Amino acid sequence: MSVKMSTSSPEAVKKLLENMQADLRSLSMECKKKFPPVKEAAESGIVKIKTIAARNTDILAALKENSSEAVQPFLMGCGTKEPKITQLCLAAIQRLMSHEVVSEAAAGNIINMLWQLMENGLEELKLLQTVLVLLTTNTIVHDEVLSKAIVLCFRLHFTKDNITNNTAAATVRQVVTVVFERMVAEDQKFKGLTEEPPAVPGNSNRRSVSSLRPSAKDAYMLFQDLCQLVNADAPYWLVGMTEMTRTFGLELLESVLNDFPEVFLQHQEFSFLLKERVCPLVIKLFSPNIKFRQGSSSSASSPAPVEKPYFPICMRLLRVVSVLIKHFYSLLVTECEIFLSLLVKFLDGEKPQWLRAVAVESVHRLCVQPHLLQSFCQSYDMKQHSTKVFRDIVNALGSFIQSLFILPGAGNTSSTSTPDTVRHQIKCVMTCVCGVAVFCPRVDAVCVFAVAHEVWEEMVNACWCGLLAALSLLLDASTDETATESILKAELSVASLCGRLSLVTPRDAFITAICKASLPPHYALTVLSNAANLSNKVYSIQGQSVQMVSPSSESHQQVIAVGQPLTAQPQGTVVLTAKNIQCMRTLLNLAHCHGAYLGTSWQLVLATLQHLVWILGLKPAVGGVLKPGRAVEGPSTVLTTAVMTDLPVISNILSRLFESSQYLDDVSLHHLINALCSLSMEAMEMAYGNNKEPSLFAVAKLLETGLVNMDRIEILWRPLTAHLLEVCQHPNARMREWGAEAITSLIKAGLSFKHEPPLSQNQRLQLLLLNPLKELSNVLHTDIRQKQLECVLQILQNQGDSLGPGWPLVLGVIGAIRNDQGESLIRTAFQCLQLVVTDFLPTMPCMCLQIVVDVAGSFGLQNQELNISLTSIGLLWNISDYFFQRGEAITEELEREEAVLLKQAQDKGEPLNRPFHPAPPFDCLWLCLYAKLGELCVDPRPAVRKSAGQTMFSTIAAHGTLLQPLTWNIVVWKVLFHLLNCVRKSSTTADKEKIESGGGNILIHHSRDTAEKQWAETWVLTLAGVARIFNTRRYLLQQLGDFFKAWEVLLDHIQSAALSKNNEVSLAALKSFQEILQLVTPMKDMDKLDVLAAMDVPPVLMESLQGSGPGRPLVRSDSLAERLVQRYGAQPSLPPPGEELDDSALWWSAWNTWYRIGTECTRPPSGGKDKLVFVPSQPFLTALIQIFPALYQHIAGGFSMEDLKKLGVILHGAVSVPISSDSSPFILPSYTEAVLTSLQEAVLTALDVLQKAICVGSENLQVMYPAIFEQLLLFVEFSCKPPQYGKMETKHVANAKYNQVSLCPAEWVALNYVPFAERSLEVLVDLYHKTACHKAVINEKALQNIIKTDVWTLYDETF
Repeated sequence: MSVKMSTSSPEAVKKLLENMQADLRSLSMECKKKFPPVKEAAESGIVKIKTIAARNTDILAALKENSSEAVQPFLMGCGTKEPKITQLCLAAIQRLMSHEVVSEAAAGNIINMLWQLMENGLEELKLLQTVLVLLTTNTIVHDEVLSKAIVLCFRLHFTKDNITNNTAAATVRQVVTVVFERMVAEDQKFKGLTEEPPAVPGNSNRRSVSSLRPSAKDAYMLFQDLCQLVNADAPYWLVGMTEMTRTFGLELLESVLNDFPEVFLQHQEFSFLLKERVCPLVIKLFSPNIKFRQGSSSSASSPAPVEKPYFPICMRLLRVVSVLIKHFYSLLVTECEIFLSLLVKFLDGEKPQWLRAVAVESVHRLCVQPHLLQSFCQSYDMKQHSTKVFRDIVNALGSFIQSLFILPGAGNTSSTSTPDTVRHQIKCVMTCVCGVAVFCPRVDAVCVFAVAHEVWEEMVNACWCGLLAALSLLLDASTDETATESILKAELSVASLCGRLSLVTPRDAFITAICKASLPPHYALTVLSNAANLSNKVYSIQGQSVQMVSPSSESHQQVIAVGQPLTAQPQGTVVLTAKNIQCMRTLLNLAHCHGAYLGTSWQLVLATLQHLVWILGLKPAVGGVLKPGRAVEGPSTVLTTAVMTDLPVISNILSRLFESSQYLDDVSLHHLINALCSLSMEAMEMAYGNNKEPSLFAVAKLLETGLVNMDRIEILWRPLTAHLLEVCQHPNARMREWGAEAITSLIKAGLSFKHEPPLSQNQRLQLLLLNPLKELSNVLHTDIRQKQLECVLQILQNQGDSLGPGWPLVLGVIGAIRNDQGESLIRTAFQCLQLVVTDFLPTMPCMCLQIVVDVAGSFGLQNQELNISLTSIGLLWNISDYFFQRGEAITEELEREEAVLLKQAQDKGEPLNRPFHPAPPFDCLWLCLYAKLGELCVDPRPAVRKSAGQTMFSTIAAHGTLLQPLTWNIVVWKVLFHLLNCVRKSSTTADKEKIESGGGNILIHHSRDTAEKQWAETWVLTLAGVARIFNTRRYLLQQLGDFFKAWEVLLDHIQSAALSKNNEVSLAALKSFQEILQLVTPMKDMDKLDVLAAMDVPPVLMESLQGSGPGRPLVRSDSLAERLVQRYGAQPSLPPPGEELDDSALWWSAWNTWYRIGTECTRPPSGGKDKLVFVPSQPFLTALIQIFPALYQHIAGGFSMEDLKKLGVILHGAVSVPISSDSSPFILPSYTEAVLTSLQEAVLTALDVLQKAICVGSENLQVMYPAIFEQLLLFVEFSCKPPQYGKMETKHVANAKYNQVSLCPAEWVALNYVPFAERSLEVLVDLYHKTACHKAVINEKALQNIIKTDVWTLYDETF
C-alpha cells in the first residue's frame, strides 16, 4: 500500500512525467540520424504527454488509457535492434510498468516486442527483468499473453549462456510463483462471496477450466502444461516451448505443490490434476528406476552408465512424493500407498547407498508429522487386505541402521557409510521414534476414544520390534553424549507410551534395553536373561542373517568406576563407563516420571538400580537413603573424581524416585512394593550360606517408600511388613538388622503420623500398625528382639498417652520374654514395664490391667536376672495399690466392658470366656493378681518365693476388704489352699543335697544350704500367712457356706506341717495353730460395731470401741467390704443370733487335730537301736502343749473324761521324749540345778488350767479330779521310774557325748525327772488340800492311790 501511494503522489507523478519526457528526448536524439521515424514518434510522444498532463487531473489514469500510444516510441526504439537504444527503451518501459500505467493492450504489445528481441538474442537479461517487472507489478497479463511471457523465460533458460540460463531459471521460478500467488489473492478477494457450483468432473480440460476465474485459469493451464512437459508431451497453453528438462519441471512441480497446497485442496480442478496427471506421472517416472534396480542386480559390474540420469530425476521425484504425501495424503490415499511402498523398496539393502540415503531423507520428512504416521496406520496397517505401510517403514529404517554395522557379504554393494551419513540416519530414526511417541501425549486423558486407542496400539505393535533393534544398535555404537541422550530419550518415550497403552511386552523390551545399557558389558543379571544378549547379536535383514561388526563402544568410553558385581559367589571386578551412568540417569528418569505405567516392569528397573548401586558402593543410611560407603570385603570400589561428584546427585535422584511414589495410584504402588519385595527375597537367598555383605537396597527402599506413603499406609502395610518380618528372621545379622530397622521405623512413623481420622478414633488402623511389632516376638534372634523392645520404649515415651486399644499388643510384646533370651533383653523389656506401671496405668483401658499383672508376673518368673524378678514383685505391689486407690473408677469401667462382652457372647450363643467367671470384673482383677503372686510363691528361687509370699499376704491383708464375700471363696480355695498344696508338695519332694553357694561369692547359711531347708522357709511363710488371713478375716470368711470345710483343710495343712520332720516347719505350724486359736468369738456387744460398720463409721472409731478379750484381740476391718457390698446391692447382714456363738464344731475339729498331732509326734519309734529315727524336739513339744490352754477355752463346755484321758496320753508321751545330745546343753539345766524344762512347765500348766476350770465349773466336771490325781501321780513316779520312750536307748546327761562336728548321729539323753516329779507332787498335795472333800475324790479313793505310790521319800526330801 505504501508503494502504491509513493508512485501516485503528485511528486512521483511529476517526476514520472519529467522522466518520460527526458527518455523521449534521449530517444529522439539517439535516432535523429539513423531512425527518423523513431525520432518523430518520440517527439510526438512528448507533445502527447504534455497534452495529457495539461488536460487531466488524474494523470496516471490518463496515461494508462493512452499507454499504447505512450509506449509506441519505445517499442519502435526496441525494433531498431541497437543495443544502446534498446536498453534505453526497455528502461523507460520498466518505469512505466512500475507506475502501473500500462494497459492490457500495451502489455500485449510489449510482450510481442520482447519476444522479437528474444528471438534475435538481444538484451536477454533486460528482457527477463522486464517480464518480471511486468508480471509482478500488475495483474493485467492473462491467457495467451501470459503464456507467451512464460514461454519467453523458459526459452531463455535453455540458452547457452550460463548467466542467462541461471537468471532465466530463477525468473521462471518466480513467475510460476507469481501466477499462483495471483490465484491465491483472487481466491482471497472472492472469499466472502457465494461459492460457485463445483465443476462437472470429466476428462475434458475445457470443461474443467470453464468454471475458473482468470488467475485460477492461468495457474491451472500452467500447472497442466508443466505436467505435460515433464511427461515429454506437447503443452496445451505454453505454445512455443522448444525445450524442457524433467529435472527442472520436477523442481517447479515440487515448489508449486509445496508452496500452494491450499490451491489443490480447495479447487476440484486442481485436485483432478493431482490425481489424473501428477500421480500417474510420478509412477511412470519411477518405473524405469525400478527396472534399473533389477538390471543392476543382474549385471553389477557396469551400473555406471545408467546412474547419471537416474540420480537427478529420482532425487526430485522423491521430493515430489514427499510433498504429495505431506500435503495431499487425504486426497491421494491409494496413490500414497504406492509411493510409500516405493520408499520402502528404495531403503532395501540391495539399492545403491545414495538412493537409500535419499529415501531415508524422504522418510524423515514424513516422520516429523505425527498425524501422518497415525493416518498411515489407520489407512493401511489396520485394513485387512492392505499393505502394512507403517510397519514396513519402521522395519526398513531398522534394517538400514543395522546394515551400517554388518559385515558386507557376497553380492552386497553397499559402501561404507560416512560419519555424516550415520548421523543423518540417527536423526531420521530419532525423529521417527519421537513422532510415534509424541502423537499420543496423554493416553490416559483421552482413552475414552476407543478407536484412537486402537490406532495407537496398532502403531506400537507394528513398530516396536524394528525400533528396538535399531535403537539398541545405535545406543551400542554411540560415543557422543548428545546422540546417546537422544537415543535414550527415544527409548524412554516408547517405553512410556507402551506403558500408557498397557502393552506389556514392548514396554518390558524397551526397559530391558535401557537396563542392559546401564550395566557393564557381559553383566549377568537373571531378571534380564529373557532379553537377547547384546554382546553377540545376530539379526535377520531381508531374510539374510548378518553378524554385527563390534558395534559396542565401551573401548571409546571413559571408565569412571570399578566395583564388585552383586553375585552369590565372589567374582572379578566390573567397570562402569560414563555411558552406563548416563543410561542409569535415564532409567531413574523413566521410573520417576512414568512410574505409574511401569507395572511389573518395576522388577526390571529396580533390579538394575540395585546392581548399579552395589557397584558404586552406595549403602543405606537412616531412613533408607543411600549414601556412599566403603565395601566390607573384597577389593574396594574405585571411583573417579567425575563419578564422586555425581554420587550425591544419584543418591538424591534415587531418594526422589521413591519419594515420588506418593503420587502413584494404589495399583502402581503395589507393583512397586511387590518388585522391592521380590528383589529383597533374591538378596536374602543370595545371603544364605555365606558371610558376604548382603544387598540392602530393597529393604532400604521399602522403608523409604513406606515412610512417604503414610497417608495411605493401610493399602501397603500388610505386604510390606509381612516381607520385612521374613527379613528379620534371616540368619545374616546385617540383613535382619536392617529388616528390624525398617519395620520399627515404619511403626514409629505410622504411630506419629497425623492420620485422618486420628488413630484415637481409628482402632483398626492402630492395631494394624502395631501388629508387626507383636509378630517380632516370634523371632528367635536376640538382636531383633532388642530392636523391638527399643522401639516399644520409644513408642511409650512418645505415644504412650494415646495408645488406647493398642495397649494389649504393646503389653504382649513386653511380656513375650523367654529364659533363653539373655539378661540384656530382659532388662530392656523390664524397663518398658516399669515405665508402663509408673506412668501409664491411668491412661490405659482397665481391661488391660489384667495383662499388666500377667506381664509383671512373667518377669517375676524369669530366671535370668534375680533382681528383676524381685523388682517385678514390687511392681505387683504398686499395681495393687493402684487398684485400691482407683477401685470405684476401675469397677465402673470394667462393668461397662463386661456388659458389652456379655452381650456379644450371648449374641453368639457362647458363654463368656473370662478367668474366674462369674466373679465380678474388679474382683477378677484382684484374683488374677493373687494368682500371679501365687505362681511366684512356688518359684524355684527362695528369694523370689519369700518376696512374693510376703507381698501376696500383705496385699490380701491390706486390700482384701475390696472383695465381695463370694470372691473370698475363690481366694481361699483357688489361691490360698492351692498355694499351700503346691508348697507342701514341693517341700516334701525337695532335694536334700547340700548347696555350696548362692551364685558368685555369696555364701549360704547352714540353715538354708539345701533345697529342702529353703522350701521349708517358704512353707513356714505360706502357712503363717494363710493362718493370719483366717485369723483377721474370720468373720468375713465365716459367712461363706463352706467355712467349716475350709477350716478343716487349714487344720489338715497345719497337721501335715506340724508332723513334718523339719523342725522349723513343724514349730511354725504350731505357731499358726496357736494363731487361729486366738480368734475371739464375737460377743453380743460386737453387734453394735457391726451396725456402726453398716453405717459407714470409720474403722478408727470402731477400733476405739473394741474391747480386748483374752489372748489376741479380734481385729475387724470389714467396714470397707461392707460398703462395697452395699454398692453391689446387698444389705449388710449380721449373723443370726446364736450362730455367731455356735463355733464349737470349729474348736472340736481343732481339738481333734491337736490330738492327732500329739499322738503322732509322741508315738515312740518301733526300732530301739536305730539312732536315725525322728524324735520331736523339745521346743516343738513345748509349743504343742502350750496350745492346749487356748484351745481349752473354746471346748471347755464339752470337755469329757474321755478327752481328759486323751490329754493325759499326750502329756505323758510328751514328757517321755528324750533330748538329742546336740541340743541338750541348750535345754537341760546344769546337773546341780533343780529347774524344770519348758516342756515340763507347759505340761503342769495345762493340768493347772484344767483343774482351775473344774474347780469353778459345774459339779459334773468334778469327776475328773481322780483322773488328774492319777496323772500327777504318774508324773511323781518318774523320779523313781523314768519313762521309757519306746525301745530307744538313752544315756544320762553326764555320760552323753556332744558332737561339735556332725560326723555321726547324736546320742539321746534322758531328762532329769526329779525336779518335775517334785513339782508334780507339790501340785498333787495342793490339789488334794482343795479337793479332799469332793465326793468324786473320795469315791475314787484318791488318797489311797496317793499312799500306795512310792513317793514318800521324795515327799520327805521336798517338804
